[in-house]
Amino acid sequence: MFLSIFFNLYYQKKQSRLVRSELLEKHFPELDKSKIALLEKFVQHISEWNEKINLISRKDIDNLWERHILHSLMILKVIDFKGGTKVLDLGTGGGFPGIPLAICFPDTEFHLIDARAKKIKVINEFIDKYDLKNVKAEHIRIEELKAKYDFIVSRAVTTLTKLRAWTRRSFKERDNNALPNGLIILKGGNPKDLQNELSHDYLEFFDIHRVLDDEYYKEKYVIYIQN
Repeated sequence: MFLSIFFNLYYQKKQSRLVRSELLEKHFPELDKSKIALLEKFVQHISEWNEKINLISRKDIDNLWERHILHSLMILKVIDFKGGTKVLDLGTGGGFPGIPLAICFPDTEFHLIDARAKKIKVINEFIDKYDLKNVKAEHIRIEELKAKYDFIVSRAVTTLTKLRAWTRRSFKERDNNALPNGLIILKGGNPKDLQNELSHDYLEFFDIHRVLDDEYYKEKYVIYIQN
């Protein structure tokens, strides 16, 4: 009986990893095995710490890959950051989308900030353990920052209006990527309503549901806002 349960759990875990690998290979064929392996380690790190600190919703922990890793990586469908690009992850929480992006773009500099020190401590532990030299995580508010960035990414910590107001002065003047410097936001909602929030800005919407055919991703977008 015990062996039967053990082998069933082992088989389910093996199948789950296979599905995840297939999802990554299908949607992100550019990712090599070393990056996928590091993403798996990050998922394990977050899963273990989430039992002690509420990094993400505990009811959502079983959907870490589908609703957090893949969601973060949708930014790859919008931009391929050039080496030396500086990116700020505003309100990173458990490290999303900053850590998955940093794993995929080792030549891009990522600065992850959050107002909650406990979450930053967890992220820094992962950064130190796996020697991610292109990432810095800091307990600080954006109002205190003096640095300038090419792009600012975020998983919808607030309204687009507030995000725009908070970040307007935090961009470099010179553009070095295919997209001009600006905000790249992961957010849900009606595009017309979101556009109306920033009627004087240039916005582009990438429909995530076109790629990830899951009810969860209906009306969820990667939104680019040019600075």
